[in-house]
Amino acid sequence: MNSPTEILKKYWGYEEFRHPQKEIISNVLENKDIVALLPTGGGKSICFQIPALIKQGVCVVISPLIALMNDQVNNLQKRNIKAMTLSSKLSQDEIVTAFDNLQFGNYKFLYLSPEKLQSDFIQEKLKQLNVQLIAIDEAHCISEWGHDFRPSYLNIHYLREIHPDVPIIALTASATKKVISDITTSLELRKPKIFQKSFFRKNLAYQIFEVEDKLFKVEQILNKIKGSTIIYTNTRRKTIEVSNQLNILGFNSNYYHGGMLLDEKTKAYENWLDETTPIIVATNAFGMGIDKSNVRVVIHLNLPQSVENYIQEAGRGGRDEKKAFSVVLKNKSDIYDAKKLLSNTLATTKFIKSIYFKLNQYYQIAYGEFLEKNYDFNITDFCNLYKFPIVKTYNALKILDRENILLLDENFDRKSAVKFCTSSNLVFDYCDKNPSKNDLIKLILRTYGGVFDSNKVINETYLSKSLNISVEKVKQQLKALHKDKIIYFHDTKNNTQIRFLVPREDDRTINSISKNIEQRNLLRIRKMNSLIDFIENDKICRSQQLLAYFDQFDSNTCGICDVCIAKKHTLKNYNTNETSEIIIDLIKKNSELSSKEILRILKLPEKDVLFSLKLLLEKNIIAVNSQNKYTSVNL
Repeated sequence: MNSPTEILKKYWGYEEFRHPQKEIISNVLENKDIVALLPTGGGKSICFQIPALIKQGVCVVISPLIALMNDQVNNLQKRNIKAMTLSSKLSQDEIVTAFDNLQFGNYKFLYLSPEKLQSDFIQEKLKQLNVQLIAIDEAHCISEWGHDFRPSYLNIHYLREIHPDVPIIALTASATKKVISDITTSLELRKPKIFQKSFFRKNLAYQIFEVEDKLFKVEQILNKIKGSTIIYTNTRRKTIEVSNQLNILGFNSNYYHGGMLLDEKTKAYENWLDETTPIIVATNAFGMGIDKSNVRVVIHLNLPQSVENYIQEAGRGGRDEKKAFSVVLKNKSDIYDAKKLLSNTLATTKFIKSIYFKLNQYYQIAYGEFLEKNYDFNITDFCNLYKFPIVKTYNALKILDRENILLLDENFDRKSAVKFCTSSNLVFDYCDKNPSKNDLIKLILRTYGGVFDSNKVINETYLSKSLNISVEKVKQQLKALHKDKIIYFHDTKNNTQIRFLVPREDDRTINSISKNIEQRNLLRIRKMNSLIDFIENDKICRSQQLLAYFDQFDSNTCGICDVCIAKKHTLKNYNTNETSEIIIDLIKKNSELSSKEILRILKLPEKDVLFSLKLLLEKNIIAVNSQNKYTSVNL
């Protein structure tokens, strides 16, 4: 039998393990349950993959994202290690064949989503499988106190029931003491050994800047720091806008968000991986399970959702242990906007009562009635009818699903899409010859930019209302255009469904879960406040703040974050008078200037200019006007 070190060398090409990989592997081989907290890029997968190769039988890996599973399976297959994941497209006969291959074909790894695990058929096949190790990836998803709670994770304990003697290893990159406790309890771990590597990253500089013009700052960063880059923003629309702006400035970038079709996402991700497009502008749909070590900078154009989200997203930089940067750009309104967004999307008990009442009214369910049936559901139509905000309504439905009041089919992201597959001239010729489709074609062209270049997600309800025709009529016209080879139409029927799990009792139903609702809302508010405290605290080293959040402490400062650099800057005791006088003279001559204009004219170190501007503001020598420009005061 090969030793763990020999397997590491044979399949991964490394001579030695990172701490504490070797200790974790030894304990797994002794059939002990493990909770492993390793920072993003800390080599979590090796901790279960190597012992699985030593053990006889199969390792079952539970992972939350299809893309993440496919990525890991592909990486194992490239190393000539047999691994598979069960696609949702497989028929029952194909699944039987897959399990036969697992049983008799020397396969070592089966990757499953927690949703797949809920299938009675899959559970029955797993009972018959020679399982020797169970690995739970992104284990924080099991905790309601974690930053990415997924109710489907609560059913993973079934694996312990059918394979009680098989060791379980739970892995995560971010978990507080409360989350670790939840992981241990929910997975029914037996006296687990907990391995927690410090989140301290000596090569990663956490830097937070308050700027007036974020795009200008991004341009400066990208000109200074070359290499693979991730830029996070908070909306799908902004990913496209920022990517286009960067391309105009001469950078090579692409965008990525949850509304894109799978083939578009795959292409964008692969082009970023091989650095065909080294800069990717994305929502936080991008990132989990990224296998790229040489990311030099991660930029947040908006505040992250929580400290946990931030440390995971920032941690995607510098996994090769070379210098990397995590930069958060903020302006005066960001914190107010973040609080307002949270307030606008937080589903209170009162709001959930309204949603639940209207849902029953929508489906004409009488008080006390309980019908075991599935109802087709269109969230856009429902919200338009009752004037509910979509995001807040979706959050309310998720809570009702989590509390087993109803079962929500999660298919909101399956959107219809179109792309014109002929030239604009031929499209207009077609319009002349087919006037009945003229209005729809022109509306699509006006509404969805870039529709000649790539597939664009469309909203058939919006199109139908704009044209004053039914959604079905819109679909018929789109299908006709597809048939005539004018567009490519990816049609997704509304297969989202709701099933009620308890009789209708209106307020009484919701009152039974009101305590849980308020506790979760309070948790979200606390997480937001913790993030704001971190963003605004410019007195304590950023690394020390992050470590303290996860109950880790280090008396040493990092020396490379914005706080540490500012302290070094202040201690230099340099003479700021010369820079200040130059700035005052410049503002006098120009009446008003933005910081960007001042930096472009002076070509002095940015930190010196910004430090001098701050001093001049504090001394009331200059002021900021309503256009966010600096002006002189009684000079």
